[in-house]
Amino acid sequence: MPFQITTQSFGPLPNSTKSLTEYLLEHTESGEFITVIPEFGGILRRLVLRKGKKLFALLQAPDSPQGLMADESYASALLFPFPSRIRHGIYRFDGDAYTLKLNEAKRDNALHGFVHGREFSVVDQDVTSTHAQLTLRYDYMGDTVGYPFPFTLTVTYELVQANLLPHGSHPEADKMCALRITYAVQNIGITRCPVAFGWHPYFTFTGEPVDHLSLTLPNRTPILLDENMIPDGLKPFEEASTLNLHKLELDTAFVIEPTSDPNSPEPFAETILTSLSTGVRMIVGQQTGEGKFNYLVCYTPTRRDSIAIEPLTANVDAFNNGEGLTVLEPWDTISGTMWVRLD
Repeated sequence: MPFQITTQSFGPLPNSTKSLTEYLLEHTESGEFITVIPEFGGILRRLVLRKGKKLFALLQAPDSPQGLMADESYASALLFPFPSRIRHGIYRFDGDAYTLKLNEAKRDNALHGFVHGREFSVVDQDVTSTHAQLTLRYDYMGDTVGYPFPFTLTVTYELVQANLLPHGSHPEADKMCALRITYAVQNIGITRCPVAFGWHPYFTFTGEPVDHLSLTLPNRTPILLDENMIPDGLKPFEEASTLNLHKLELDTAFVIEPTSDPNSPEPFAETILTSLSTGVRMIVGQQTGEGKFNYLVCYTPTRRDSIAIEPLTANVDAFNNGEGLTVLEPWDTISGTMWVRLD
């Protein structure tokens, strides 16, 4: 069986004797693989996929435990119970006011939830002839300031034969692998709770500068952001188009419309990052529709070595504006799926 899961030590965190374990999900014949660190926010640290005879390292992420602790860019972070920002860290829900810890001091915001860096547990592993699959879980009892709502968050990472993706019927897909990520959240408390989810990967083609890439966005409506990066209305609708990233700076949020595909069993949208030197395309897909990934943020860091393409289930500051926000009744569950493949 070409798929397998193994583990390796990633080393101890600073000021800790406990060594982090990194899970390696790989296709032993093609050389494609992903790595996941459950004990540090359940992050996906490496993603290596093949196009033709060449392997491409597609993620920028810390390469040491010290780097994980020092990283302020949220590279590959799972963003929950809210992605992006909450103004002043203050929100009201069901008649009560709550105040979250501020972790973006320069803009006076709460940023990207609080599960990043927390310890997830491995609850399932599965290997077949078509995939390697790892499922992680984080159980939260409501003990973080400003969010007293217990939940269980599960995240499943799959290295899967690319032609098994819902939208993977392209030439040679049966000879290539892809990444699929599925999350699910259950409200395990006795009251309703507000939730939104996102993922914060930084993509590249083995370190190729952003200025050598182009970005194709689906139909979308840009969100107008104020000086504190909080929504302040919408810009005019934009049809799907391609942007040359040479000297282009992005820190932009969008409301996404589904990609037109009459053969698709469910609505979805795909964002395409293209290497202009090789012609290789990386497709970042997200489920759309009610309660799914209907928002997107694209961001080019100042170091210009990658681009963040962030599928989100809700708008920036959703705890206040309610845009895309899901309210879970006790024991209700919400879920969604994202994927990455080469073309």
